[in-house]
Amino acid sequence: MDIWSTLSDTFLDWESMKAVLPEMLKVGLVNTLILAAASVVLGTVLGMIVAVMGLSRRRWLRWPAKVYTDIFRGLPAILTILLIGQGLSPITRHWWGPNPYPLGILALSLIAAAYIGEIFRSGIQSVEKGQLEAARALGFTYTSGMWLVVIPQGVRRVLPALVNQFIALVKESSLVYFLGLLASQRELFRIGQDAAATNGNLSPLLLAGLFYLIITVPLTHLVNYFDKRLREGRPAEEGRNTELEVEELAHADHR
Repeated sequence: MDIWSTLSDTFLDWESMKAVLPEMLKVGLVNTLILAAASVVLGTVLGMIVAVMGLSRRRWLRWPAKVYTDIFRGLPAILTILLIGQGLSPITRHWWGPNPYPLGILALSLIAAAYIGEIFRSGIQSVEKGQLEAARALGFTYTSGMWLVVIPQGVRRVLPALVNQFIALVKESSLVYFLGLLASQRELFRIGQDAAATNGNLSPLLLAGLFYLIITVPLTHLVNYFDKRLREGRPAEEGRNTELEVEELAHADHR
């Protein structure tokens, strides 16, 4: 019974949870979603550039993409965040002052770009070579065939993996607190940690964990659903639809 009382006092202090709940909703949840969403958008743009460079026939484009991917996938996320957040702060201070928030987004974006670039690259390489050959036969150049035919198919195939990357960014956004965010910039973890230190128990951190689960668990099931739909898709029908799309794009290109 004493053990239960101790655990209850440590993790289930409802008054502590109730006191910190409004701030988690209005500040923590919003900042967590902003950090994750902004990072995945920038990371997707940079990741596509890295993927295209990595697939290039030119070595001077392939090698920088490979080095970039190896570095940002090999370093711990917290180390990258600290190096960028603290190392670039003297330079960026002239633009937005001693505000670590944009640098936190930049660090998360660079990390995400390395993973998203590999996701895009694998998706593009999974498209049958015949698709590009069919596009070239219809009058497309290599570049237009890649951008209008091959890359859109590859992106569709890796959508579940992209959602998984967003889930990872939601969790990794908690590491930005090491940069010393302002009170209005704190994400879920930082608010929970501050409240836990003030109240002397871990109930606010448990509440922060519940918020993370509310975000990530439905997205995980959504990924599994779409992944199952893609795996159960009919390849023959997809091939026919793709041929029609290529022909329509060719006609539009000629017009």
